[in-house]
Amino acid sequence: MTLRIMIANRGEIAIRIARSIRELGYVPLGIYTSIDKNSLHRKFMSEDYEVSNYLDIDDIINAAIELGADAIHPGYGFLSENPVFAKRVVEKGFIFIGPSPEVMELAGDKVRAKKKAVEAEVPTLPWMNVNDPKDIVEFAKDHGYPVMLKAVGGGGGMGIRIIRNNEEAEKYYEQARKEAENAFKDARLYVEPYIENPKHIEVQILGDGDNIIHLYERDCSIQRRHQKIIEEAPSPALTTQIRKSLTEDAVKLMKHIGYINAGTVEMLYDPKHKKYYFMEINARLQVEHPVTEFITGVDIVKQQIIIATEGVLTLKQRQISIRGHSIEARINAENPLTLMPSPGTITYYIEPSGPGVRVDSGVASNSFVPGEYNPLISKLIVWGSNRLEAINRMKRALSEYVISGIQTNIPLLKAIIEHPVFIKGKHTTRFLEKYWNDIEETIKKKEILHMAILITLAYKGNTKMRSKLISGSRYAAYLNGIEHTRIESIKRRAWIYWALIRGRVSRKQLRRRKR
Repeated sequence: MTLRIMIANRGEIAIRIARSIRELGYVPLGIYTSIDKNSLHRKFMSEDYEVSNYLDIDDIINAAIELGADAIHPGYGFLSENPVFAKRVVEKGFIFIGPSPEVMELAGDKVRAKKKAVEAEVPTLPWMNVNDPKDIVEFAKDHGYPVMLKAVGGGGGMGIRIIRNNEEAEKYYEQARKEAENAFKDARLYVEPYIENPKHIEVQILGDGDNIIHLYERDCSIQRRHQKIIEEAPSPALTTQIRKSLTEDAVKLMKHIGYINAGTVEMLYDPKHKKYYFMEINARLQVEHPVTEFITGVDIVKQQIIIATEGVLTLKQRQISIRGHSIEARINAENPLTLMPSPGTITYYIEPSGPGVRVDSGVASNSFVPGEYNPLISKLIVWGSNRLEAINRMKRALSEYVISGIQTNIPLLKAIIEHPVFIKGKHTTRFLEKYWNDIEETIKKKEILHMAILITLAYKGNTKMRSKLISGSRYAAYLNGIEHTRIESIKRRAWIYWALIRGRVSRKQLRRRKR
């Protein structure tokens, strides 16, 4: 039977899912909004249908009916963890490619999930429901400061505050409550002890309710404002013994709740005391799933579809092993220092390639990046036979990645990958907080140097302009030390950049000049 599977999403994840659907011999169907009328993901669908937005359940269900879909894959974000949506999909007779609405509802309630972890005898941090700032103070009397205030229905770093004293409890309670209400329509909060320098570890799970396996763990500790930036698998911080215990506990929890399809068990790992604690369940496909695919050889999206359509997971734990090391960098359309979104049209786009390099992208040259959605435009994933090779491959791939017309966070990613603390694998979730000044200085130096070289070489033949630009400059020695062949290479790129920026030439003239 040729299944018609509608992807209720956009951008790079819609394209990535469509590829697995086609490889299974099925038909990928898509949706788009008026903003995404020219989006790249539309070209990967056999048919698609316009909806008002990606959060309108009625519109999306109607699109599935109009397209004659048999199943719906929600991707990540938007409605992917919405139990109401999952329930409506099933009620309308479609196959939902994800966990059951009941399990999704459980996973979305962080306190209920913690209680299930306790029942399964999985280590958890103590916690307490909070209805007033006084509850935070009371909890801190027993467990000490700092503590972390969290949204019960939270995710994506929303509704989270670190509280270090009684005054901050009063100050941040109302902020967190309002943020949780606005983001999740659920103002409930809870508090737990705050681990100062933890690792964020997540275990990839696949299951059919009976047969539940893990695909090992990912280290997602490089974060800013609780948003992941770089992920890797396996974690460089775990010993073989801790890895075995942590992954087995993740499976034990998911068996306890009868989990079906793909999901992750999130853990906090305390490197100082070598202890881990359950944090939450993510009942969906994760953005960073490709690093797990690289080290295990398992196509997670294909397995999602097979479990949902055939009702069984044929993979066994004994078939899963770790091969090499993988790192993923999220390429965002944003200022690398402020992380403010940078919407606009991509004028020039070249992806890196070569051995061990994968790019999951939702854009190309002339793609418009809207400001209305998440700034993630692509994911750069590399694999190496060991972690050092993966790091060096990521450095090389980032240096090959060219995106013009908008700002991206590539300079930030380069600075992180090259930082000695990251290279040693000693980074925690506070990495950017602790080393931001180093990172910022590295980015600024490289950006200033880059622009000085480009502008100078763009006007290399203009002696007056050259002397004006580099006279007394600390970059003069560097410029004079570049070999002639390198100068010619940079000059060609500089001319392209400068011509495009100033609008001095048309694209037709540019192509003729390049020939």
